[in-house]
Amino acid sequence: MASLAPLLVLTNYTVPMVTLPDTARALGAGPTGPVWILGSVALGLSSVLLVSGGLADDHGRKRVLVIGTGVLAAASVVTALATAVPVFVAARFAQGAASGAMLAASLGLVGHAYPTGPERVRATGRYGAMIGLGTAVGPLVSGALASVASWRAAYWLVAGCALALMAVSARVLEESRSPEPRRFDVPGVVLLSVGVAALVAGVTESRLGWGRPVVLTAFAVAAALGVAFVAAERRRPDPLLDLELFRRPAFLVATGGALVVGAAIVGLLSYLPSVLQQARGLTPLETGLLFGLWSSLSFVVALLSRHVRLRTAGRFALGLALSAAGFTGLLGAGSDGSMVPVVAGLAVSGIGSGLVNSSITHLAIESVPAHRVSMGSGANNTARYVGSSLGAAGVAAAVGQLGAASGGTVAVAGCVVLTAATAVAALLTRA
Repeated sequence: MASLAPLLVLTNYTVPMVTLPDTARALGAGPTGPVWILGSVALGLSSVLLVSGGLADDHGRKRVLVIGTGVLAAASVVTALATAVPVFVAARFAQGAASGAMLAASLGLVGHAYPTGPERVRATGRYGAMIGLGTAVGPLVSGALASVASWRAAYWLVAGCALALMAVSARVLEESRSPEPRRFDVPGVVLLSVGVAALVAGVTESRLGWGRPVVLTAFAVAAALGVAFVAAERRRPDPLLDLELFRRPAFLVATGGALVVGAAIVGLLSYLPSVLQQARGLTPLETGLLFGLWSSLSFVVALLSRHVRLRTAGRFALGLALSAAGFTGLLGAGSDGSMVPVVAGLAVSGIGSGLVNSSITHLAIESVPAHRVSMGSGANNTARYVGSSLGAAGVAAAVGQLGAASGGTVAVAGCVVLTAATAVAALLTRA
């Protein structure tokens, strides 16, 4: 049951990927509007994920999951009714915050239910597979509903599914929490949440120029709050994030790898549908079907990943390498050439993504003490969605400044290098 949470979260996350042009037109979005429309949910996710992980460990993982699912339902209704960009963005931010609670709590429930061994490998593989399945369902459902009704219809569907999941989770799941609860770290929560929000806001607004005062101010605030967060956490007996975890190679690989996965895989593929629609004239449904290939392969491979006879870090490195190789087929995605390399590239990167999702999920909860599995989940997913916000904003900036063809090529080339370099780093660990 807990594995249904990432399915719904990723379905909701990917809903606007194939309807972004229609949504932006309907809401009267300006130059940076599409980036905010696409990235606001990731901003909400990255701002509260680590906070949610601590709350789930200390006050009940089932409780946090149920509350988060209810908030997702309410925010989805507001999103479906929005008529202006600020309202839509605020509602998507709330969806992201709710999704963060759902992800941190649900993976914590999985980690508690399967403490170690082959059963944990299978459970985290299923959990990772739901991420791939949600990524497949979101664009397909959104594209289909936009074709027969409106881009708003998908958000009404998310609201209904969230209400159903909330009711079933409250009735079926067993509560679990850490036997060593901590005091709530208010300074850590404020410093981390506002600092992450400032960083992502600065990158998003940089589409209109890196030297703008609002961009420089946002980066300065993010840097200052980041330094303050580290200083505050070092002095706290019960920190929001135990900085000693960074001494563990597996935690470094899981967290750093999640940041790169977010930027180079999630961020790139979040904006690529818009590039394909602008450059090749694809419809939302056609784009959804195309990305369904990538995400379907990701789902199947994640389910079968336990049969790959490699250590977890080795599977992670192989997945990153395949993702990088697949991205090379996307270098011409913004041109009017053959679609064969694009389809082949999505297929290969989808296989790689399946290995990545299953292995990084396992690393996230294996790299922390057993009573802090939600903290591990929160740190991992925070890094992933900070990366996705930065990646989507970077791709949007390149496309906006260089055009769909040149900008898309530059963005993909950067992602190939970044993903390949991370694969090498992951391969060097003994995790």
